[in-house]
Amino acid sequence: MTSLRQKQINAIKQMLNLNQPQTKLGGLEPVWKILIYDRLGQDIISPLLSVKELREQGVTLFMQLHSDRDPIPEVPAVYFCAPTEENLGRISQDFQAGVYDIYHLNFISPISRQKLEDLASAAITANCVANIHKVFDQYVNFISLEDDMFVLKHQHSDAISYYNINKGDIKDSEMEAVMNTIVDGLFSVFVTSGTVPIIRSPKGNAAEMVAKKLDKKLRDNLFDARNNLFHTDAQAGNFNFQRPLLLVLDRNVDMATPLHHTWTYQALAHDLLELALNRVVIEESTPTGGLYYDILFLFPIFVNVVGARAKNRTCELDCKDKFWWSHKGSPFPTVAEAIQEELEQYKSSEEEVKKLKTSMGIDGENDIALSFVSDNTTKITSAVNSLPQLLEKKRLIDMHTSVATAILNCIKSRKLDTFFELEEKIMSKAQALDKPLLDILSDPGAGTPEDKMRLFIIFYICNPHLSESDVKKYEAALNQAGCDLNPLNYIKRWKSYTKMALAANINQYEGAGTKTVSMFSKLVSQGSNFVMEGVKNLVVKRHNLPVTKIVDNLMEFKNSQEMDEYLYLDPKQLKLTDIPRNRSPFQDAIVFIVGGGNYIEYQNLVDYAKAKTTAGTTKRITYGATTLSNAKQFLKQLALLGQEM
Repeated sequence: MTSLRQKQINAIKQMLNLNQPQTKLGGLEPVWKILIYDRLGQDIISPLLSVKELREQGVTLFMQLHSDRDPIPEVPAVYFCAPTEENLGRISQDFQAGVYDIYHLNFISPISRQKLEDLASAAITANCVANIHKVFDQYVNFISLEDDMFVLKHQHSDAISYYNINKGDIKDSEMEAVMNTIVDGLFSVFVTSGTVPIIRSPKGNAAEMVAKKLDKKLRDNLFDARNNLFHTDAQAGNFNFQRPLLLVLDRNVDMATPLHHTWTYQALAHDLLELALNRVVIEESTPTGGLYYDILFLFPIFVNVVGARAKNRTCELDCKDKFWWSHKGSPFPTVAEAIQEELEQYKSSEEEVKKLKTSMGIDGENDIALSFVSDNTTKITSAVNSLPQLLEKKRLIDMHTSVATAILNCIKSRKLDTFFELEEKIMSKAQALDKPLLDILSDPGAGTPEDKMRLFIIFYICNPHLSESDVKKYEAALNQAGCDLNPLNYIKRWKSYTKMALAANINQYEGAGTKTVSMFSKLVSQGSNFVMEGVKNLVVKRHNLPVTKIVDNLMEFKNSQEMDEYLYLDPKQLKLTDIPRNRSPFQDAIVFIVGGGNYIEYQNLVDYAKAKTTAGTTKRITYGATTLSNAKQFLKQLALLGQEM
């Protein structure tokens, strides 16, 4: 089945082709155009299409809406932005200045009737009505990071963050605006996917508000004969006889996981290197070498293509990178070993190039023209043909070596393997701690104050019967370690509100834990770049996190009292009902977290779906969230909430 990400890519490509259906274009040359986007439009397109792919769609130039732009005549200008007052004001300025001859206006979410009339008035005043060729509502107001993962906002995400939803002084009007923003994003997800979900959510929190508002919005659209956005689904041949489950959950359902130190590649990149929109920026100062110089010596024509590394390097980590695709969910030691294997394979290719240099009589000092070396024509042809693949392989190995080295440095300097192992033991309750928690909190060489606060909050959440005197001892140790206690103050209040729920879910993290494998065999025997001395080779035990357990219960219709307490909404039914009409297990689910998600939960759901499919039951799960916060950002939000108290 076509993924949500691919459907969004198709929608963006159709927009870039001036809203002509892709099938009609065939092999025609694209119309050359310029793309004007706002910050949100940039965030949406950035993880979907590379600069090369934009060029293939005929985009010769792309610019920010609010930047200084020179007039460009006779070329269509495709605008892609949110219909905000600020953006519409700038578009009106462009009309007035006559910046372009042809305007195609595409709004990320629907423009209101009033704003459309204001825009029309601006066009009449500027005498450019004939220049506006099309105005489209695109319904793509979300950011696809993976085939099975999306968020609603990246920049300016504070508006729908956990802090903003849970702060004490939020007004009803502000809360209404937050809920409407979330619902508009989710509505776009289902318009893009072309499906109408069955909605489930817990009662009595922000998730319920989102579920009910979305149900109403879908219902209003379905029963509006003139504006139904879902009737084209069957016409387009997208027959799907089983509808997806949308499970809307509140972040408060699991507060330990967002703070958990992690051990998988993608989640570590997010936690330690601030992975954002599938990119990380790392500092490096090492010049390129090895095969690059051998190739350049043989084929000087490549000298302009390959240069030295920049000091600040932006690394694209997305599904086009096969290594990332295979290993993003793997434990870090496994990733380090896999990079080492790739390096060994690459070195054998490098040796082939060196042998070719020798056989051609080039020792690094003598420059013999290639035309004199007739015996090596076949070898030269082979080397030239394999150059692009070799250079790309070298680039990817270099990139992953840099990313993994940066992660490894953080692990070693902060002893993050110890924190991860401890937290797994605390959450699983199956393993005893090697030494008292107070010793770790008091150890100046272990972690940062933030690491210690994260560890203690997880311990506090997972131990409902901690005495007040014990808490005071731990607080004194945290104070001594230089920790900000505001996050803990908020968690205390949160825990008092959710005491009954916690009592019911006391074993919600059971099955977690780790085991230590004795040695990094490949990394030691082959003289690796990764000096893993002092880092434990931890293997993570397979287990379901709280969100995954809820997903399993609801997808499989497991009979439990807890599941009966979840709201049931079907936008296709005329009458509201709490009773599911169909109790056959779901194959497709969209899990959406109000208040922020994380890569740990995402990976746990991916592992769950894989395990189910391996066992013969097909499960397709897409993970979505209002925002994507790493532990540092989430802890900061908890600190702000704690300060309010």
